[in-house]
Amino acid sequence: MQIARIMQILEVAELAAIEAAKWNGRGDKVAADEAATEAMRAAFNTIDFSGRIVIGEGERDEAPMLYIGEELGRGGEEIDIAVDPLEGTNLCAYNRPNALTTIAVAPRGALLFAPDTYMNKIAAGPALTGRLHIDNSPAENVRAVAEAYGKPTSEVNVCVLLRDRHKALIQAVRKTGARVRLIDDGDVFGAIATAVPGTGIDLYLGSGGSPEGVLAAAGLKAIGGFFQGRFDFGSDEKAADKRRRAEEMVKGTSIDLDGVLERDALVRSDDAAFIACGVTDGEMVSGVHIDEGGSITTHAIIMNAADETVRFIKNTRRGKTGVIRF
Repeated sequence: MQIARIMQILEVAELAAIEAAKWNGRGDKVAADEAATEAMRAAFNTIDFSGRIVIGEGERDEAPMLYIGEELGRGGEEIDIAVDPLEGTNLCAYNRPNALTTIAVAPRGALLFAPDTYMNKIAAGPALTGRLHIDNSPAENVRAVAEAYGKPTSEVNVCVLLRDRHKALIQAVRKTGARVRLIDDGDVFGAIATAVPGTGIDLYLGSGGSPEGVLAAAGLKAIGGFFQGRFDFGSDEKAADKRRRAEEMVKGTSIDLDGVLERDALVRSDDAAFIACGVTDGEMVSGVHIDEGGSITTHAIIMNAADETVRFIKNTRRGKTGVIRF
């Protein structure tokens, strides 16, 4: 995908982050998410392209905008878009690290229409490709990480979402002697961070949203990381309906709803890019900062699978009276 197009998408992420950041620490995750969503949709509709939401705020009957299947833009190049306008709504509401606006783009038909259900996930850096498997036990996967990185299991750091459903998983990881980093939200960050040295995360395990799985896979594809997933429709009264909707979404593809979903099945093109803009400060990128006179500085990352590059972008909107700092 041309860098000019990616820079247009970057601005969409920046504008959404700025609006979300106005709600940092205000305790209202709904308002923060709505602000990011509205800004993102408005910005997409100024671009000369034919964008289609394949992952968004939910299905059409559940979301007023950025719903799955919504068409955006003013016409032109056909692109699939996966978005999480505010990854980590609670992180923003309580001003905690690593709230992001996230977007993945690829040619039409390249991104999986992911149903709004859980997905079991495992993610790690490039060195673990071929060494891990989602069906292995936590102990087996932790040992594989330790061997690949040449360190004892006691120095392996595993990222897991802090959820009641993960109690047994957390116990199993700690039983190996490995460290567990618990995160309240933001498993797109958690998965991608495994492939970024310096974040202190070696392995991601556990279940989270399927849409976030596709977004993470897009970022990991650009930097060569490992990812596997498997849908989890649950066993409650909504399980059958979730599966039925998922069957409709993957119709015409080779996706097995009960099988292992490899990274390249979720993102079926090398011409894909992942963009994240910080809302609050974090390990990957800093958040939105407002300076003297109202200057607004954003920090973003672009992971481009087409040319295997990662770009860190710092952008300041000075306005009429703001200042610029080097």
